[in-house]
Amino acid sequence: MQFIMASMSWQSISAEKRTQIERAIPNDWKIRASPSEENVMHVPEQCGVLSHFDLEVTSLPATELVERLATGDLKAVDVTLSFCKRAAVAHQLLNCLHEFFPEAALAQAKELDEYYARHNRPIGPLHGLPISLKDQLRVKGTETSMGYIAWIGKRDETDSVLVKLLRKAGAIFYVKTSVPQTLMVCETVNNIIGRTVNPRNKNWSCGGSSGGEGAILGIRGSVIGVGTDIGGSIRIPAAFNSLFGIRSSHGRLPYADMANSMEGQETVHSVVGPIAHSIPDLKLFMKSVLEGEPWKYDSKVIPLPWRQAEEDSIKMKIARKELNIGFYHHDGVVLPHPPILRGIEIVRSALEKVGHNIFPWTPYEHEFGVNLVNKIYAADGCTDVYRNINASGEPAIPNIKDLLNPNLPKADVNEIWDIQLQKWHYQRAYLDKWRELEGNMGREIDAIIAPISPTAAIRHDKFKYYGYASIFNLLDFSSVVVPVTFADKEKDPKMSDFKAMGNIDADVQAEYDPEAYHGAPVGVQIVGRRLSEERILAIAEEISRILGK
Repeated sequence: MQFIMASMSWQSISAEKRTQIERAIPNDWKIRASPSEENVMHVPEQCGVLSHFDLEVTSLPATELVERLATGDLKAVDVTLSFCKRAAVAHQLLNCLHEFFPEAALAQAKELDEYYARHNRPIGPLHGLPISLKDQLRVKGTETSMGYIAWIGKRDETDSVLVKLLRKAGAIFYVKTSVPQTLMVCETVNNIIGRTVNPRNKNWSCGGSSGGEGAILGIRGSVIGVGTDIGGSIRIPAAFNSLFGIRSSHGRLPYADMANSMEGQETVHSVVGPIAHSIPDLKLFMKSVLEGEPWKYDSKVIPLPWRQAEEDSIKMKIARKELNIGFYHHDGVVLPHPPILRGIEIVRSALEKVGHNIFPWTPYEHEFGVNLVNKIYAADGCTDVYRNINASGEPAIPNIKDLLNPNLPKADVNEIWDIQLQKWHYQRAYLDKWRELEGNMGREIDAIIAPISPTAAIRHDKFKYYGYASIFNLLDFSSVVVPVTFADKEKDPKMSDFKAMGNIDADVQAEYDPEAYHGAPVGVQIVGRRLSEERILAIAEEISRILGK
């Protein structure tokens, strides 16, 4: 297969791959007429592919699904079949899959049902739950192209560590979702399948690089999906598709045996984590993986089980109306669009109204931090990603050079060491500012509410500024995205008194059009110190409860 691929043009390879995905969809699952509307959220209910049972099952939260699977009220085969059908519909509408393997998924589900019949109990905490995977996670027998045409044709011989642990917990795998070429952009487009789009409006981005996860979850072709995040790649797709997502700190969840661009870059780590429809579903995933003791399989994972005491301490503060949360509207580099500013205000006001202590937070030298992290991404002169692009002769996608410019010089070892030292000093200085404010207030700061992107779900090829997300990758802080509202052309007019702080600020604000963004999802991120996942998930759950999400 590899020899055949080597003799083919990149266009032929991509065409063959698209045909392979299409052939994996049974005829009975194919939509007879493509919808003309830009918003396709209603199509699964109306296309005739899904039964009433399918629609009901795929609308349930993961926590309810695992409860009903654990009692035998639902069968793994039936649940898996429903999600496979809905994923097939999702791909036809949104172009969100790199791999679709329903037969293997149903065989895995059959084995789980047989186990349940023999033992009268589930195999683990995720027994029978279908989980979608970003195309970085390796699943034995499937391909991991990661958006590179040169990587097509080689099937993985083993599972990634996280896949092994999820499988051991009872999870079922049925899809691998689309990513942008290189992973390093917040759009999801590649030369294999083209562009993945947002189910609420096909003119909007689904985000990236876990964009296929954002899209398939957004239209409920998945209940929990696994993404990765080196500069917002979990959080931005979550925000753009009105979902919840967590960027855990490095070392909390296992990354071993996953594919990646720039492997060996150890200054700012890519991390793995779930995207879902609720905070309880995120917690279900986190607890289930940590229960499998991932530190025994991946040497970079910290031996840190789920700390219920940390979650409970926040819940006590919530009960007493004693949360102390900072917030900011902009980072001093790029002013967010009006819908994002309104989203921050909605969360601030809601928390203040129920009695919590909310106060302004001044971002500490974010422009320096953003410039530093951008240097880190391009420290190898972009050699790695362009080697993989050029291996097939395919072109770079249009917006790669915004972040990964091949004309940038390589950093030598001493320069890299200096960058790493600057990062450490910046992390420490940020903690100093955090502690200093705590000292002035005489109380602990529990979290910060911040924009995750300067825009709501953005129009294609318009994403310019990663800094609201990437700053917390540099700091390695834990961050959870919570959906808040939707852009509204009446409530969110263009700012008449806007004065740009710089060129990129001017470019971002010039993109705003109240009509074009009407209805686009708006989310915010809840940020805590490093390895504070239990605490910020509890805070995010309280915020979502107050907002009625």
